[in-house]
Amino acid sequence: MAFKFEDFVLDPARRELRRAGTLVALEPQVFDLLIYLVRNRDRVVTRDNLLDAIWNGRVVSDSTLTSRINAVRRAVDDSGEEQRLIRTIARKGVRFVGEVREAAVAGSPDIKVQPVEAAPAGLPLPDRPAIAVLPFTNMSGEAEQDYFSDGISEDIITALSKLRWFFVIARNSSFIYKGRTVHLRQVAEELGVRYVVEGSVRKGGGRVRITAQLNDVATGSHLWAERYDRELADVFAVQDEITEAIVAAIEPQLYAAESFRAQRKPPDSMDAWDLLMRALSHYWRVTRQDHVVAQALLEKAIALDPNYGKALGLLGTSYMFTAHMGWMEMAAAMPVAERAARAAIHIDDEDAWAHNALGHVHLFARRFDDALAEFETALRLNPNFALAQGYYGLVLSYCGRWQDADAAARRAIRLSPRDPYAPVYFGIAAYARFLGADYEEAIRLAQESLRQRSDFVGAHRVLTSAAGMAGHAELARAALQELRRAQPNVSLAWIAEFMPIKLAPDRERYLEGFRRAGLT
Repeated sequence: MAFKFEDFVLDPARRELRRAGTLVALEPQVFDLLIYLVRNRDRVVTRDNLLDAIWNGRVVSDSTLTSRINAVRRAVDDSGEEQRLIRTIARKGVRFVGEVREAAVAGSPDIKVQPVEAAPAGLPLPDRPAIAVLPFTNMSGEAEQDYFSDGISEDIITALSKLRWFFVIARNSSFIYKGRTVHLRQVAEELGVRYVVEGSVRKGGGRVRITAQLNDVATGSHLWAERYDRELADVFAVQDEITEAIVAAIEPQLYAAESFRAQRKPPDSMDAWDLLMRALSHYWRVTRQDHVVAQALLEKAIALDPNYGKALGLLGTSYMFTAHMGWMEMAAAMPVAERAARAAIHIDDEDAWAHNALGHVHLFARRFDDALAEFETALRLNPNFALAQGYYGLVLSYCGRWQDADAAARRAIRLSPRDPYAPVYFGIAAYARFLGADYEEAIRLAQESLRQRSDFVGAHRVLTSAAGMAGHAELARAALQELRRAQPNVSLAWIAEFMPIKLAPDRERYLEGFRRAGLT
């Protein structure tokens, strides 16, 4: 159904405005504003109405709102002085006052949007547009170039994640489909998304070709596709273009005049960027040796570009995780991690990874308020940062705020439901339930963590203490045996010294569970 007024035809299905048969060019947001005014022509729409409908509740300045209304007026040959079609009602709002007729348009598509059913695992669609970016296919014919195509995908995920109106599935869950032939509907069901981005990268000589396609899995339609041929040095501009195009295709009403550019600072050297991408591919494997390799690559990247904030942030995070897992001494890891994290923030205080790294440092230095502040900053910069969300839960748990900790850990699991770090998030949730004296649920969550990753020391610790407190003597003894295998140096003294539990009653109850299990 189209709307006709004067010699204009406004077709919402085709997203077209025509005057006497001639197409009128409109920005997507201006088009949405015109549709909203026409559809609500029987009433005055207020400023708040427009903010809710066009900007999704985001507050914008009066000058921005006025400029959009003026753009609509220009499109329909009206003006603020004449107000022939769009009238301003003083201190109330605006109203479309032109005479409108509704009529069917020949050939207009009959669009029926069906929601994606909930995933078998029970993942509901969130209240924001949910999107997964699959790993882009390496078309170069060289396996060693996988890191480059992976890096393109990761940077698109990062850029999209900084836009608060998207629910973006974390990299680790999307990347489980790498190298597999899977129907997009299966991807959507398993990850709980509606939109899926896929593409390919062909790198050769000094050029790169990137193709990308955005799919609406609910309708089976391709919303957008594009191919980019660029000089390799221009790859960051290509990533920005892809991100902006995806935003415009999924939520046109949010495509405002300001540029939707990735907020990450690119390094001065492509070589440093290459090294970072290689390091990330090792970092996400979550093994001791891979972290050693990742740290070496990051050190090289920083030597090439000392002002590369993202590499510094990742380096600090890697060192703290290595110490947390018991793979190196905390005393050796902490000063290196703190220097890297503070340097990263000094270079770019808008980088979520930098604040994530410093949050880790503060936590294990027992600067709890500072740790909470850093993780909150990281999540403000990137609300879909699953790793920061999980460790935010860990800080909350060590501070005794077990209900908040449980919610944060479960949100991390939801953000990245298929993730090498998911066992860590389940372990954090298990410890939170332990603090809430829900020992049976703590046991269940710890066992789920160990089912996914049998070598995760944190889950072994929670399982041992929870089983001890629950009175499951046999389970507690068996859990302690496995804990000693995973962490030979574990003792009551080690737990008291190295587990940064803020409240003495929480620490004593945790230790009591280990005593009941037989730890000395």
